[in-house]
Amino acid sequence: MPAITAALVKELRDETGLPMMDCKKALEESDGDKEAAKQKLRESGKKLMSIRQDRATEEGRIGVYASVGGKVGAIIELQCESAPVAQNEEFVQLANDLAQQLATGPGAKTPEELWAQPSPSKKGATLEQQRDDLQNKIREVFRLARIERIDAPTGGFVHMAKIGVLVEVEGGGDELAKDVALHVAAMSPKAATKESLAPELVAKEKQIQIERARQEGKPENIIEKMIEGRMRNFYAEHVLEEQPFVRDESQTVGALAKAGGMKVKRFVRWTLGEASASS
Repeated sequence: MPAITAALVKELRDETGLPMMDCKKALEESDGDKEAAKQKLRESGKKLMSIRQDRATEEGRIGVYASVGGKVGAIIELQCESAPVAQNEEFVQLANDLAQQLATGPGAKTPEELWAQPSPSKKGATLEQQRDDLQNKIREVFRLARIERIDAPTGGFVHMAKIGVLVEVEGGGDELAKDVALHVAAMSPKAATKESLAPELVAKEKQIQIERARQEGKPENIIEKMIEGRMRNFYAEHVLEEQPFVRDESQTVGALAKAGGMKVKRFVRWTLGEASASS
């Protein structure tokens, strides 16, 4: 067996981020073969993490990749155990790589399918290997909680890593689509258009407004016209196209999009750890 030098141990330590003694032991068990030692460290790390899978993963980040010209968008939720890890540079890169590969690769229906695909930033490694190496270094459980891809022109925005939005559009460009996605993140509309708003929600609101008008003593023959005005306020509160744009309340999001030659078709809005919202 070749001598396990301090320089070789340090080299493996620098490349893996793992303790010196762990690196030395792996090299000794691998007859000084650095790549084999890396694999041993990865396997021992996976074994350790497998018995920690019941740990809560309440932190993490939303990753988004979107392109109007590329006609694709993807969003992922990568969870971890603690807030500092969610801000770790390598964890951020992993989340971004997952979103990029989901968008630009062959696609994936499950997290398992995505993990098996190549990492955009780690040449020669899969996303799973990238994850395992980072988990082994940090010793926290990571979970890819959900993934979604849109095969259409798409804008995207992430707020503070906790809220992620994809907006499917027709026409326009990336900056305008991103602005609309930013608005969705900030204002959380229930639907993209009046037509896509849940009919039962509209019917319920109309009934509420009718009863309110009757209680105010309004004549039946003018209630219908009154309700039209009050429903406009309802739509302005809940429908993306009808909401005043968050960066310029003098115009609606619909007017902003139209001026830029864009039509908003639907959106996906995720909040870390919560159920998806889409329209």
